[in-house]
Amino acid sequence: MTDLKSLTPEELSAFCRGLGEPAFRGKQIFQWLSRGITDPDGMTNLSKGLRDKLRANCLITCPRIERKQVSALDGTIKYLWRLGDGNCVETVLMRYQHGNTVCISSQVGCRMGCAFCASTIGGKVRDLTASEMLDQVLFTQLDAGVPVSNIVLMGIGEPLDNFDTVLRFLTLVNHPDGMDIGMRHISLSTCGLVDKIDKLAGYRLQLTLSVSLHAPDNETRDRIMPVNRAYPVEELIEACRRYFDITGRRISYEYAMIDGVNDSDRQADLLAQRLKRAPGHVNLIPLNDVRESPLRPSRRTAEFQRRLQAHGVNVTVRRRLGGDIDASCGQLRRKRLEETAAEKERVKVHADIRDH
Repeated sequence: MTDLKSLTPEELSAFCRGLGEPAFRGKQIFQWLSRGITDPDGMTNLSKGLRDKLRANCLITCPRIERKQVSALDGTIKYLWRLGDGNCVETVLMRYQHGNTVCISSQVGCRMGCAFCASTIGGKVRDLTASEMLDQVLFTQLDAGVPVSNIVLMGIGEPLDNFDTVLRFLTLVNHPDGMDIGMRHISLSTCGLVDKIDKLAGYRLQLTLSVSLHAPDNETRDRIMPVNRAYPVEELIEACRRYFDITGRRISYEYAMIDGVNDSDRQADLLAQRLKRAPGHVNLIPLNDVRESPLRPSRRTAEFQRRLQAHGVNVTVRRRLGGDIDASCGQLRRKRLEETAAEKERVKVHADIRDH
């Protein structure tokens, strides 16, 4: 079955020609899909014959809301979407004065193993398709009844570990005949896959690259981010410098403030020194508590920020949204996995009792 929503208008036109239909039908189908149509019968300007062909040969993805939480504090909405194969991913809608931002996932689970992140618990299950990524933007917008103007690829998964599919998603969501969300309104976050950062730079996209740095020294970063053993801090910073030189786009450095781990004055000084090689904006993030992790939020965020500012670093502290609904990445999916495991255990116990 052909995944229609993962195809560009040009590919849809070629697909239509293969079905014996006019090429211009491809653009029409793309426009219908971008409005959230999930059944060919809803594509009212197509012939019945073509609609029948689409139903027989194609798949139109449509996630189901498994769970939805709305923050009473700031209106943030967190969705747990059930995909066609039963796996679940998270999406968060955040409201800002400058517009609505949706944070989407790129994989089911994650294999990067960062010590402070709930998304990596249980490892990576699979990559998402371009249509499944697009659906998170599209159906969040439709369910919430508000327009989405900004996208961050900062949910479950490492986007650059699903490189080709993420590029396809960017092409689809940016297309003027579709959702038409501009590249400058899209941020892509990576934990630091140096080879993929260099590859991405070659496309010269005008998106914002966010690098999850979280420590300026290899000893600390090795401990909390296993990816650093493959790509040490020095290599990562040099890749960021190359990215800036090629694209002209300043990088946003994400830095989760962890008590007694990465929040010392010495580390603030070293961070400022590192960033002389690849200037950008530092975003200090109050750490979210993850039950399975011993790491706790820093009590020195303000001091750390002032020390960076004294070095001339452009630094802000991220505003926390959705604190009452587990809005940090991976927590809602983790709870569902725990509930599923508990239910399986109850079923097993009842079966054992019945058999005896």
